[in-house]
Amino acid sequence: MSAVAERLGRLRRALAASDLDALLVSALPNIRYLTGFTGSNGLVLVTPGECLLLTDFRYATQVKGEVDPAVRTVIEGASLWQRLWKELQALPGTRVLAFETAHVTHQDAARFLDAASDGSRWLWRPAVNLVEVLRESKDDDEVARIREAVRIAEHALGATLPHVRAGMTELDVAARLEFELRSAGSEGFPFETIIAAGARSALPHARASRAVIAKGDLLLFDFGAVHAGYCSDITRTFVVGAAPDARQLEVHTAVREANGSASALVRAGMRGRDADALARDYIDRLGYGEAFGHSLGHGIGLEIHEAPRLSKTAESPLPAGAVVTIEPGIYLEGWGGVRIEDDVVLGSEGPEVLTTFQRDLLQL
Repeated sequence: MSAVAERLGRLRRALAASDLDALLVSALPNIRYLTGFTGSNGLVLVTPGECLLLTDFRYATQVKGEVDPAVRTVIEGASLWQRLWKELQALPGTRVLAFETAHVTHQDAARFLDAASDGSRWLWRPAVNLVEVLRESKDDDEVARIREAVRIAEHALGATLPHVRAGMTELDVAARLEFELRSAGSEGFPFETIIAAGARSALPHARASRAVIAKGDLLLFDFGAVHAGYCSDITRTFVVGAAPDARQLEVHTAVREANGSASALVRAGMRGRDADALARDYIDRLGYGEAFGHSLGHGIGLEIHEAPRLSKTAESPLPAGAVVTIEPGIYLEGWGGVRIEDDVVLGSEGPEVLTTFQRDLLQL
């Protein structure tokens, strides 16, 4: 059985448990997960008997090499929505259908209301995370793709660091890193590369800017690679052009110890909030609790941020097979910030840290 067929089987069991006859899938990452299709326009209808992919002429050749045999593909020359209604007419046993409420625009949701007002026999129901829940646990092939995305990212970082000097701008460093990522085989950038120097490193989601990197600055790299659709997400913090001072070493050591402890102790079955506490409690005991304002981590896969969550409010248990980030940080306004982020597989025998790039406070 192919991975797609197995995923469709799990989804169909979830639909049956929710008393749903079908699910309309419109989120592109979910479409890729369920069919293999990587195009930018498509709708997927999953019923107990089939999986139907609707797309347009631009992808007529592409689907032949991508879409799993378990999926029936229809190339529509006009409106995908009109073709959907036509296909539904041929499914007399399909009455209660769900749509992905988190991924449907108001304009598209109105289509369901319009259909109901016209006396349609279909009953549309909003659904949340039916596919996303399946995506939390990665199979061996998915983990292998993330592992390669990690390797590409770490290779690119190693190739970039010898070029970093005081006097460069953050944008200069970002450009070099992104060049090395592409050269190493990354299909793209899973998010906007973060390069933040000096006091700007206290901005957890800083954008690379024209700010000039000064001697002695902290320099934070947060970036990733994409391989076969799957993402990696890595953060390291360095000092440029001078040996670290005592405060930089103190803060970096606190974050490194929190990262290492959480990466070693996180387990499948643990609640997301308890995983978050593995690092947060340690940082709080050192007196930096207020300076660690974001969650410990998140799942990665086809998207850079996906379930599960490792946060103070996450009650759900972490599933076996999830790949999550462990990324504690300390951010001091006007001074700077330190974050260290690793990608970790929650295996049945314990965690496996995929990232290997050294975590010491290196001088560049």
